[in-house]
Amino acid sequence: MKQKIVIKVSMHCRKCRKKALQVAAVAYGVTSVALHGPEKDKLMILGDGVDAACLTEALRKKLCHASIEIVEQVKDPEPSKPEKSTKPPIIYHQPPQVEYYRVVPDPSPPPCTIM
Repeated sequence: MKQKIVIKVSMHCRKCRKKALQVAAVAYGVTSVALHGPEKDKLMILGDGVDAACLTEALRKKLCHASIEIVEQVKDPEPSKPEKSTKPPIIYHQPPQVEYYRVVPDPSPPPCTIM
């Protein structure tokens, strides 16, 4: 079950944002983490089987304040069915690439150098 979690975290500097992203990224089941919102104070986490409460608790331990805003299931978009065309597909055949080599024996072999 894929899910999308949005957690509001008090992040007032770049270091806090980096720390929050690192904590969320190493959680079990997380596939992607991104900053969200107009003030970039929310974490949007996508994953499979992520425990939102446990993740929020870990963020509270590392940073000061974190609260869950949204937990929802993400539905995979249905694959669009290709339209059947009435024309048969056009198949282009290329002739096979053939290389010819002519082997010509040497007319006068060199003398034996062993003797």
